[in-house]
Amino acid sequence: MAAPLRKDQELELTIDSLAYGGNGVARLNGFVVFVRRGLPGDTVRARVTKVKRSHAEATALEVVSAGAPRVEAPCRHYPECGGCRFQDLAYDAQLDAKARQVVDALERIGKLSGFEVEPAIPAESLFHYRNKLEYSFARGENGVGLGLHRAGRWDDVLDIEQCWLTTDLGNGIRNNVRAWANEQGVAAFDQETQEGYLRHLVVREGRNTDQALLVLVTAPGALDEESFVAAVRTFPEVKSVHWAVNDSPAEITNLPTKLLWGEEAIEEAILGLRFRVRPNAFMQTNTAMCEVLYRLAGEYAGLSGEETVYDLYCGTGTIGVSVAKDALTVWGIDSSEESIACAVENAELNGLANAAFFAGEVGADLEELQERAGKPDVVVVDPPRAGLAGKSLGRVGSLGAPTLVYVSCNPTTLAGNAKELTGEHGYTLERIRVVDMFPHTPHVETVARFTRRPHS
Repeated sequence: MAAPLRKDQELELTIDSLAYGGNGVARLNGFVVFVRRGLPGDTVRARVTKVKRSHAEATALEVVSAGAPRVEAPCRHYPECGGCRFQDLAYDAQLDAKARQVVDALERIGKLSGFEVEPAIPAESLFHYRNKLEYSFARGENGVGLGLHRAGRWDDVLDIEQCWLTTDLGNGIRNNVRAWANEQGVAAFDQETQEGYLRHLVVREGRNTDQALLVLVTAPGALDEESFVAAVRTFPEVKSVHWAVNDSPAEITNLPTKLLWGEEAIEEAILGLRFRVRPNAFMQTNTAMCEVLYRLAGEYAGLSGEETVYDLYCGTGTIGVSVAKDALTVWGIDSSEESIACAVENAELNGLANAAFFAGEVGADLEELQERAGKPDVVVVDPPRAGLAGKSLGRVGSLGAPTLVYVSCNPTTLAGNAKELTGEHGYTLERIRVVDMFPHTPHVETVARFTRRPHS
C-alpha cells in the first residue's frame, strides 16, 4: 500500500506519544509519522521530510492546538541547542513517556507480557546533573566559539554561555578556554574545509570529590601548552589536564592523550567507594543517579555472598566493585584496555581481593573467562546502545546463569535481546524499572531482571 503522504507535504497531525529518540508519534489513517519537535497531546502543522514504506518523518512547523503540559524552559539557548530536547515539557510527562517507551518496546518488539513494571525512578536533579560534556570549537563572527551542536545539525555549532546540564564549574572552565583561544588567536577547526586547529574540549568532573579532568583535542600542530594549562589552572578543582591530537576527518574525542599537567586521572566517589577516572574510561555521566542505578542492579542481582558474578561490559568496574562486598567473586570484562586499567585500580583502591577484571570481547572471550572463573550464578550486562550484538547475545545466553541483570540504555535493543533470551535461552523477564539519568533528553536507562527457567 502506498504511503498516504509525500515529501514536503504540509499537514496537521496530532501527536499521540514519544518514540525512543525523542520524536513525536502521529498516525495518518493508521500510517505512522515520526514528528521532530512534536509533543504528546499537541496538534501541529508539520512538513514531511522523508517517506518510507513503513513510516514517514516530519518536522513540526507550528503548534496548532497545544495539549502537552508545557513549562518555561530556563536555558537561553533552548530550543536551538541540541543538548536538550524537552526542557519545555513538564517533567512528569517526560518520565511517563520514557516508561511507556520501554514497556511498548518489550511488548511490541520483544513480544513479551506478564513482567512486573516497577514505577520509574525520577532524577534527583533536573538540571546541572552531567559529570561529563564534550564541546566543539567553531569559527564565529566574534572569533572562536565553543559549545554544542545545533539541534539536528552536525555541521553547525552553537556558542554556549551557560549550559544547564553542567555545573558552574563546567560552565566556567568552558568559557575560560574560549577566552584563552581568542586571546591566543588560535583558529577553530572547520569540518567542511578540514582546516584550522582547535577541535574539541572534554570536561569530566568528580562530582563527589570536587575534581576535574580536561582534554583539549586539536588537529596536528604545536600547542602552547604553558598558556593553556595556565588558563585552566585558575580553577582549583582542575587536577588533570590532557591533550589529544585528531588527524582524521572524523569528529572523535576518544583518542590517546598526553598529560600536560597534574595527575593521570581524577577520582569519583560512588556508594562510598573510590573510582579512578581517566580521559577515555567509561563512567555513567549522572553521578547521583548512577548510585541509584547501581543500588537497583544490586537489588535485582539478589546476592547472598555465595555467588560468582560476571560483570560484562564492565567499563571501569563500577557495578562489579559496588556488588563485590555481597558476592563470593566478581569477574569483569570490557574491550577498552583503558577502562580495564581503571577497573583493576578501582578494585585495589577499595581493598577488594575478590574482584578481577580483564580486557577482552564479550562475544569472543567468554569461554576463556568461564574456564578461569567457573560458571556464573549471576551475570550483569551493561552493553552499549547496540545491545548484545553479534555473537555476544548467544554467548551470554549459553552461560546459563540462573539470574541475568540487564542494564540498558536503549529500549529497542533491550527488547530485541529480551525476545531471544526468553525464546532461545530459557529465560523469563521478571521485573523492569526505568531510572531517569538524563532529564530533558530522549535517553532512557532501564534495569531488567531475567531468571532462567528450570531445566532450560
